[in-house]
Amino acid sequence: MSLEIPHRAKANGATASTKAVILVGGPSRGTRFRPLSLDLPKPLFEVAGHPIIWHCLTAIAKVPHIQEVCMIGYYDESVFRDFIKDSSKEFPQIKIVYLREYQALGTAGGLYHFRDAILKGRPERFFVLNADVCCSFPLNDMLKLFEDKDAEAVILGTRVTEDAASNFGCIVSDAHSKRVLHYVEKPESHISNLINCGVYLFSTDSIFPSIRSAIKKRTDRPRLLSYPSSENLESSFFQDDDEESKNSEVLRLEQDILSDMADSKQFYVHETKDFWRQIKTAGSAVPANALYLQKAWQSGSSELAAPSANILPPVFIHPTATVDPTAKIGPNVSIGPRVTVGPGVRIKEAIVLEDSEIKHDSCVLYSIIGWNSRVGAWARVEGTPTPVNSHTTSIVKNGVKVQSITILGKECGVGDEVRVQNCVCLPFKELKRDVANEVIM
Repeated sequence: MSLEIPHRAKANGATASTKAVILVGGPSRGTRFRPLSLDLPKPLFEVAGHPIIWHCLTAIAKVPHIQEVCMIGYYDESVFRDFIKDSSKEFPQIKIVYLREYQALGTAGGLYHFRDAILKGRPERFFVLNADVCCSFPLNDMLKLFEDKDAEAVILGTRVTEDAASNFGCIVSDAHSKRVLHYVEKPESHISNLINCGVYLFSTDSIFPSIRSAIKKRTDRPRLLSYPSSENLESSFFQDDDEESKNSEVLRLEQDILSDMADSKQFYVHETKDFWRQIKTAGSAVPANALYLQKAWQSGSSELAAPSANILPPVFIHPTATVDPTAKIGPNVSIGPRVTVGPGVRIKEAIVLEDSEIKHDSCVLYSIIGWNSRVGAWARVEGTPTPVNSHTTSIVKNGVKVQSITILGKECGVGDEVRVQNCVCLPFKELKRDVANEVIM
């Protein structure tokens, strides 16, 4: 797998060196992924049979000449130890290191704090991937655009509906040259339906000076008495406003850096026509699971179950799982290690996590069944389908916003003949009666 780089080649003819950074966040950022993040950090949650972060790593491994990946976050080092050990065997050509922040520094603050580690080996550019993104990661296409335009930065963009666009960073670009003309994070009025996918390629010469000048701007700015805004309270990147005031390194690429970079003539966007969505809430793991399974099916992955009368592809069944041949599974289903699925069961658009049991003649649709959970005979656990192009898994029922995907946390039990619909159930709960549109605590 070789790719000759036309521009920015080093004087001795060697290929320009590239690194990759995966931003994994930290414990306080996983609140929207509850109840699943109560037992497992979101980047390690499995979709389509692999941890979310594994899909990032697999894409990075397809880019020639990347020899090091830095994971940046503020989880304890022990959290990723086993994953890094396993991945180092699977991707022996890549060195994987975890760099732990002492506090939440923001997406740009973390890069700047660990700039010496990123610059070690003198890479000329590096990819930055947010771990909570689900897409095909067209990194080689971004690299080609970067080289062709002699760019300082390339951002991955995708088109969404006008209604959804204001929930993301919006990009205004020149349709012919692909140059970014304007960038606004979550604009109040519509400016573009081309949005930021959370995947970047930066020149090391330009990104760190940009962050440094943003830090200087903030330091030079007179201090104002301010109260936490609702946006900051809800933000997945800040702990709180006090943390920001204590540390001028807390900076976000999206809010603090990209809009200034749009003033540069060398900032470009690669627009992907392939699938993309965020994995923010626990429910969003179900559509992400479907997208990754469909991609694996299209590429002829040998990991997927062979289609049959009762297996509607794509379906992932772990080799240690036991599935009765009369159970009808699929499409878009992942069944984890040591799961038992009884006779006459129907599972569709769902994730069943390890050591769970789905008893005979029960039905699981648009749901996540937590680790070690039990679904009784003739029971029905179901969510509500959301449109394929929707970027939310919430729906409105009786004027109240509810989760459209039903989620059972760890070690939950659903009794025989019980129906659970559009519910989020915290760990260790026994459901003995029908429930709908509730959070069961």
